[in-house]
Amino acid sequence: MNSPDMTPVAGITTLDHASCYRALAAKDTRFDGVFFTGVTSTGIYCRPVCTVKTPRESSCRFFSSAAAAEAAGFRPCLRCRPELAPYALQQNLAHAVWQRIAAGALNDGDVERLAQEVGLSSRQLRRVLLQHFGVTPVELAQTQRLLFAKKLLQETRLPMADIAYAAGFGSVRRFNALFAARYGIAPTAIRRTPEKDSVETPDALKLRLAYRPPFDWPRILRYLSGRAIRSVEAVLDDHPQGAYLRSVRIGQVEGWLRVTHLPDRRQLELEAAPSLSPVLMPLLARVRSQFDLDANPSQIEEHLRQDALLAPRIDALPGLRVPGAFDAFELAVRAVLGQQVSVAGATTLSGRLVQRFGKPVVTPYASVSYHFPLAEDLAALESADIAAIGLPQTRAQTIGNLAQFAAQGGLHMPPGLPLDEAVARLKTVRGIGDWTAHYIALRALRFPDAFPAGDLGLQKAAAGDGARLTEKQLAARALAWSPWRGYAALALWMA
Repeated sequence: MNSPDMTPVAGITTLDHASCYRALAAKDTRFDGVFFTGVTSTGIYCRPVCTVKTPRESSCRFFSSAAAAEAAGFRPCLRCRPELAPYALQQNLAHAVWQRIAAGALNDGDVERLAQEVGLSSRQLRRVLLQHFGVTPVELAQTQRLLFAKKLLQETRLPMADIAYAAGFGSVRRFNALFAARYGIAPTAIRRTPEKDSVETPDALKLRLAYRPPFDWPRILRYLSGRAIRSVEAVLDDHPQGAYLRSVRIGQVEGWLRVTHLPDRRQLELEAAPSLSPVLMPLLARVRSQFDLDANPSQIEEHLRQDALLAPRIDALPGLRVPGAFDAFELAVRAVLGQQVSVAGATTLSGRLVQRFGKPVVTPYASVSYHFPLAEDLAALESADIAAIGLPQTRAQTIGNLAQFAAQGGLHMPPGLPLDEAVARLKTVRGIGDWTAHYIALRALRFPDAFPAGDLGLQKAAAGDGARLTEKQLAARALAWSPWRGYAALALWMA
């Protein structure tokens, strides 16, 4: 391999040149996004699942990221489209920073600020990314912006200026020049007419997001449907595959989105309000996180299947994902509302909170008519005002404490922060204990090893036969499930 630290997948411990070529020849979907193939005879780099004829092994170079392939002088394939590849999800600092950059963290070019958020100097940040991906932070950001612009060119009708700014370029001239220099072609030359093979809302932006199969779309929709916050989000059955929709507010930009499934393509389709075009990079990052699109089911299932308790449950749940949250504060509030009440009860309370304190919004969908309250707005309320929705005074105070914590940036954890430290930070909020902290860490902060061992349902499911493990016993049993304890929790909950 040309780049170090490749992800072990499905029994392969190292991804050397020979292993990568075997995966490439097999068009193995497990490796989509894990590595990219640069073909020296064409100067093009592809995903392992590309449908072109497999090149000779001597013509192939392998890279752990699209940025590394482009830094070596290769151009992205117009057929398999590397910008569609799911990310190689790894639990390390380099990939955490990469995901921040993919969401637009360096669109303003401020490497020093990103380094400060990570807790490193700019020199250390540069060294981490060079060691892992073979490129600098600026080079990584530049590749992400170009690939994102390429995606918008091929999937939307947005004007060229809107594409340039949505992809983080300061000017159309700069975008055109860099695109032509890197790819040897003008942006307009690759523009395609968006396809018409699915139901489309008029005047909506339509984008596609890939995943590694299998993907249990019906199950994840059922999970989200039972926990949907009334008037903010909804799950519809009027589409052949079902659809998820919600209101969107990112900074000062407002709109709505709709997500459906394209199983034959192994993709989700996102429709979004045109007003969201300035925030498309962070929007897509949030949707990828909410639907856990970067999970590698084969890797996770192989590990958990080694446990006799989990094996039959994992076999019954192929493509298991941990549903995330579009907004961390929204999920955290709902977790507090769910303390000591049923899922249905928490759903009712969250709907009341929105109706009383949320902001109305106009969307094409009658079931989506509000934005969730901002942390700053809830933090400014008296606990008695919050309790008026039917909460005990102590829980209303916890909501207020959480809102103050979030308004001060408490939910914006630095990349690479260990799970234990994230849980400890959450537990500094009065009224949030270990269960709530782990639940927030799992679904909102996306720690795949978060595990609420104090959960009664998990304790019973892990014991079986009507018995129940203690919290300490369950925590000890779950050690073998690390680093995927969150997926084990979901398998037990669904059982």
